[in-house]
Amino acid sequence: MQKKYTYKYGKGKVNFTIDASLITDELYIKEYPVLPNPAEAVREAIHNPIGAKPLREIVKPGETVVFIVNDTTRVANSHIFMPILLDELNCAGIPDQDMWIVFALGTHRQMTEEEMIGEVGSSVAQRVKMYNSDCRDEGQFRYFGTTSYGTPVYFNNKVVAADHIICTGSVVHHFFAGFGGGRKAMLPGVAHYETVRKNHSLMLDANAVIGKLDGNPIYHDQVEGTEMCRPSFMINVVLNEKKEFLRVFAGDYIEAHLECCKFVNDVYGVPVEREADLVIASCGGYPKDINVYQLQKTMDNAWCAVREGGVVIILGECAEGSGSVTYEKTMQKYTTPEQVEAAVRADFQIGAHKAYAVTRLMKKAHFILVSSMPPELARLLLFTPARDMEEAMEIAVNKLGSPQPRIILMPMGSITVPLVHK
Repeated sequence: MQKKYTYKYGKGKVNFTIDASLITDELYIKEYPVLPNPAEAVREAIHNPIGAKPLREIVKPGETVVFIVNDTTRVANSHIFMPILLDELNCAGIPDQDMWIVFALGTHRQMTEEEMIGEVGSSVAQRVKMYNSDCRDEGQFRYFGTTSYGTPVYFNNKVVAADHIICTGSVVHHFFAGFGGGRKAMLPGVAHYETVRKNHSLMLDANAVIGKLDGNPIYHDQVEGTEMCRPSFMINVVLNEKKEFLRVFAGDYIEAHLECCKFVNDVYGVPVEREADLVIASCGGYPKDINVYQLQKTMDNAWCAVREGGVVIILGECAEGSGSVTYEKTMQKYTTPEQVEAAVRADFQIGAHKAYAVTRLMKKAHFILVSSMPPELARLLLFTPARDMEEAMEIAVNKLGSPQPRIILMPMGSITVPLVHK
């Protein structure tokens, strides 16, 4: 029997029909009740933090505070908790003029004024100054030392100038750093390019994998670097696919984050009995599919659910294309996953690392991409482009050589982590 499915795509949706008898699993994150009053949950978290004193007891009148806030590529609902944090600090004797925001861009593009306002809300934007962190502008950064992994640590001057640093953000699994959130607001969030480049080069280590912190060199290096300019407080949120609040964690940026990660693993990890011939995954729409840079997270999750030699269809609009000029230039020079890996190992660069992250997955399965990108760009990146789901299914069936493949559906591909039973 044919069944209709509707998955998110960019700021819209895509409809497609599949024989329901072929579907072995449709993976969703665990059903978990949403917080009825997120604002109250935020207040509760900052008044009863994990591993730290309440925020009001940490700061003193006359001191300054900087907030590190997510950019447009990571949804945290910052507009909900930022007004509460400002009000809380006002009560502690810190006026608005002694607080400011730096957006954790890492190596991403600069945000526009409109985007900044969109992230924190117009009321917050009117109260405090907001800044981008431009990783390639050396004049914006101060050197703190070198980690035991060889990473030179530079943080943004606007961040280190404050008496107190408050890290904010959301937490999901991360394909090589284990989990997002926590220390990542600092490194890579507001770090210099060379700091990020050296840290991310550790992704070539076999322990730099999704869902792993203990023993993961990326994580340990990030923490070691962040300890050189230790944040005073952290607030991390966990959202569901609808961007609704599930939990709020606040306190010490290490301890509270670890508790948050345990919760994330329980919510987003989905048991799977057997790998599929074909996986169909939506990134979950904008901004998760704004470019291939972000879409790759969905690829990693889908990769966990597909068998060796199988096929993955990714639904991702990619309105901003690849998301990296360096990534594209790398793919213009190298035409196979093996060539890309050899090049990245010889000279690790941000952007080129994304070429490695994407193409290494293609050693296991064939990736078909339904997007708005020009077909020639998709092919350059070693995807098979498809205009729509109908064409994608036709390509997949031909590639598999079977009209009845076992199919796993992943409507929340960017946040759903398949845990295949071995």
